[in-house]
Amino acid sequence: MPGPLLIGIEGAELDAPTRAVLRQPAVGGVVLFPRNYRSPAQLRALTAEIRTLRDPPLLIAVDQEGGPVQRFRDGFTRLPPPAWLGSAYDLDPGEGRRLARQAGWLMATELRVCGVDLSFAPVLDLDRGVSGVIGARALHSDPAVVAHLGQAWVDGMRRGGMAAVGKHYPGHGGVAADSHLAQPVDPRPLAELARSDLVPFQRLVARGLHGVMAAHVAYPEVDSRPAGFSQRWVRAILRHRLGFRGAVLSDDLGMQGAAAAGTVAQRVSAALEAGCDAALVCDPALAEEAVAAAVPWTGPGRALRLARLHGQPAPGRQQALEASPAYQSAVRELTEGVPGLRGARLRYTGSRSGGQ
Repeated sequence: MPGPLLIGIEGAELDAPTRAVLRQPAVGGVVLFPRNYRSPAQLRALTAEIRTLRDPPLLIAVDQEGGPVQRFRDGFTRLPPPAWLGSAYDLDPGEGRRLARQAGWLMATELRVCGVDLSFAPVLDLDRGVSGVIGARALHSDPAVVAHLGQAWVDGMRRGGMAAVGKHYPGHGGVAADSHLAQPVDPRPLAELARSDLVPFQRLVARGLHGVMAAHVAYPEVDSRPAGFSQRWVRAILRHRLGFRGAVLSDDLGMQGAAAAGTVAQRVSAALEAGCDAALVCDPALAEEAVAAAVPWTGPGRALRLARLHGQPAPGRQQALEASPAYQSAVRELTEGVPGLRGARLRYTGSRSGGQ
């Protein structure tokens, strides 16, 4: 039974030490990065080998949001930043939702044909104009619009054979600090968060969202601990108040926003004790310590929720996908814009990369 640890690995091929780590019972999946990618053909070979290591197979995940965070680029469509979809929605709500479905489907199908199960998307944070690490990754500033576009994105992912993971619960958009580099603190009370940042999560949870990634942000009016280490945020609010029944994932425990929980082993234990089903440790150098800490936390409930994040049957061969009119239309609209949708041309060409 796959365990609760999702780890990063080195290189574009598996070596013997990496295979040994991935065979550890505490490991439930792999998180891929640009260091693991050279081409679609290489990626298909890598994911195929990873699947042979365990039965049931390990979960294979990546961040492929589009815009500033897209781990696989050469050989994949350069997806627009989520904020572009929000701009399209402002011009025409129906077209904005349709384009969000297209983006979710295109992202999912390109990944599934290469053997990747899951992208950690969509971002459900609000663009409050203060968070540099969120920025164009946010769909919009209005929580209702984020909910509409986020659900459309999820619908597209499902059509492409992929579950969705909304992030960063309960909202990273209200803090300036980057949780990769610091410990963000959001001083707002729960009532204010419930009226704004929590709205997209609440609405998508009600529609059957499969996964949620918790933020390394502390909300001291609710709990002194960052959300991913907080039983109140995970168990009391997400599980009981919002009724979430899917998988809860930590953000990468190697980030500075997780440092308050102690060593890597302590961070893994704290996240799983808080109620996370999976702990992400993306630095391969930390894998051995993380594996040892995760061993006591294996269990059928967690494994079942994580199993629902595995991809559905892939859409066929890459050549057949790329030849299909639906694929060609989606690529054209998401990279060139939509004729008649004033101002909704794609202008983003940045290369800044963020984290989970």
